[in-house]
Amino acid sequence: MRDPYEVLGVQRGASAAAIKSAYRKLAKKHHPDANKNDPKAAARFSEVNAANEIIGDEAKRKQFDRGEIDAEGKPRFQGFPGGDPRARGRASPGGGFETFSFRTSGGPGGGFEGGAGFEDILKSMFGGAGATRGGATAFDESPFGMDLDLSVAMSVSLEEAVKGGEKRVRLPNGKELNVKVPAGVAEGQQIRLRGQGETAAGHPPGDLLITINIAPHPFFKVDGSDLRVELPITLYEAVLGAKVRVPTLGSPVELSIPKNTSSGRAFRLKGKGLPKPTGTPGDLYVTTQIKLPDGNDSKLEDLMQTWREGHPYNPRKDLG
Repeated sequence: MRDPYEVLGVQRGASAAAIKSAYRKLAKKHHPDANKNDPKAAARFSEVNAANEIIGDEAKRKQFDRGEIDAEGKPRFQGFPGGDPRARGRASPGGGFETFSFRTSGGPGGGFEGGAGFEDILKSMFGGAGATRGGATAFDESPFGMDLDLSVAMSVSLEEAVKGGEKRVRLPNGKELNVKVPAGVAEGQQIRLRGQGETAAGHPPGDLLITINIAPHPFFKVDGSDLRVELPITLYEAVLGAKVRVPTLGSPVELSIPKNTSSGRAFRLKGKGLPKPTGTPGDLYVTTQIKLPDGNDSKLEDLMQTWREGHPYNPRKDLG
């Protein structure tokens, strides 16, 4: 993935507010619902979400800036401290590691100097777990079985989590795979791909474990199986009532706003939330927010002045 700063079009020293603003603009611009005739919109939308997941999170942004994680949030390889930990030895009485020095001696059997064969040395190093099969040493039964599984994180949009789809994931070794995301996948859920992990001679290949992260949505907030969204309405819609278009994860719906609706009033759209394992979807809660026009409006001010003089009231009287 590209540098997340580049994806969102912000400088590395940008403020958190500037990053949030850039993300919202791009998420709205590339949202698949607004670009139904553009097959590449979903990929751009996903890239914007993934970038925001890194630099929109203060802790992850610091890790990225320090070079501890890459643009996909995966830890960068820092090298094995003190050497390769897979080169195992046996602790000596002095607290260090015992060194085995041997050289091939002549004669049948391929023995080693000091009377110890290769099998004996391996058994002493690995607790007797090594075994020879036709001259080749295998470690399948070793109690120190190598962990060949790979773990990566994959970010999906809320729409992808609900509907499923296909995503491309890049492994630490540079390999890329197409992964089918099942419909209804949840935050933190793991997808296991058998045999797609690390490989080593004498061992079956490990598995690839993909942990799902659901990227923040530009306007929906997840609350268990429910969704919440803030709906801006005009002053005259709040006073006079109106029918207002409301986005959902499916097709938009029309919501009837009653007369004299205040900011903060919540409406419940049953069954418009996230799918549940039981099959009954959650709900969508719509909270109204009265939005005044930008800039000064002298006519609106005159109207409010006249209205205030004739209809005074105190909405804060219960606050003491």
